[in-house]
Amino acid sequence: MKNQNTYIDLFAGCGGLSLGLHLSGWKGLFAIEKNRDAFLTLEHNLIHKKKHFDWPDWLPQTNHDINFILKSYSTELKGLRNNVDLVVGGPPCQGFSSAGKRNEQDDRNKLIDSYIKFIRIVQPKIIFFENVKGFTEKFDRNKIKGRIYSKYVTEALERNVQDCPGYNVFGQLINFADYGVPQKRTRFLLFGIRKNITRSSKPQLFFEQLRANRESFLVSNGISMTTTLEEAISDLLYSHGQVDSPDSIGFKAGIYGNIQSKYQNYMRSQNVNSIPDSHRFSNHQETTRKRFIHILANAKKNKTLDEELKKQYGIKKHTLIPLDGNTQASTITTLPDDYLHYCEPRIFTVREYARIQSFKDWYEFKGKYTTGGKVRTQEVPRYSQIGNAIPPLFGEQVGLTLNQIVR
Repeated sequence: MKNQNTYIDLFAGCGGLSLGLHLSGWKGLFAIEKNRDAFLTLEHNLIHKKKHFDWPDWLPQTNHDINFILKSYSTELKGLRNNVDLVVGGPPCQGFSSAGKRNEQDDRNKLIDSYIKFIRIVQPKIIFFENVKGFTEKFDRNKIKGRIYSKYVTEALERNVQDCPGYNVFGQLINFADYGVPQKRTRFLLFGIRKNITRSSKPQLFFEQLRANRESFLVSNGISMTTTLEEAISDLLYSHGQVDSPDSIGFKAGIYGNIQSKYQNYMRSQNVNSIPDSHRFSNHQETTRKRFIHILANAKKNKTLDEELKKQYGIKKHTLIPLDGNTQASTITTLPDDYLHYCEPRIFTVREYARIQSFKDWYEFKGKYTTGGKVRTQEVPRYSQIGNAIPPLFGEQVGLTLNQIVR
């Protein structure tokens, strides 16, 4: 029997892509994630619960910065050559994202070079890279006309450098909503095959095969081609009932309602808990609830409030979007108070966020629920972990397609 294909996950976050690869039959060697809370979520679910990684003895099983790994374990990394099928991941996207302040000077953008260095040292057979749509756009707002980072990465990976033969690579924008995820979320994906592999095929064939596999995958898992927001989370309504939150004193948590869609049935499979994990409701003040009721009744759905309504309700936030249950959700970010629930006067819970990102209900999140102020750029609470993740439902389809390529 052939051994499982192996991979390393860089900038792994809370494990969205690793979960997808686990579900598609891949075996992880290790995952690199700098933030402690995000790593705790990955560790709890994929290391302890699922025994998914064959973690090497030389690498402490904890959160790490990629530059520390490159500096401290270069010999061990070189020893992995010819033993790693795949390296996945993409550097943090905040400096590129159009959802925030696009900044070419953001220090996190420099992690692209760390990613390229890691690839050149380990030299996996194939690579899979993901980042925000803004990764393909110039930084025109800056005084110095910026580069297109997708082009920079492509050219760097294609280049033959010293003992690394380079990769044949191809990049494309993909909307995860086209792959069963109940959210319009377009990302830049890049796939590459090492040039010295004899049976190397054209990298664009990965995207063709991914799309060709889509319908059969969704049908086999009982998922509709298109899932609306209501179909994704209507069994998690506040009106279904509440109990005291298991992990937060002074808060209420929701209980399950009846399964009302194929997607909900898929999300709740293998979950043995009677109370959904991380389904804690925010303690909105009564004035806030009344304001939300009026907004839901009068504002356009899936659009941020116009200036007139903001002034009417005394809202100073730049973004507040009441979502529409009859459509796929807008792209969710790391800021939960940017969105209003489609039919209840409140923001979404962490579990609802996870559903929108296609994390199954058995996947449990660790760390703070929220953060703010100056520590927002350092801490990665549960909402942020999910908002930064690759949807596992899409990741599983990626894994199945990659299996076809390396077999």
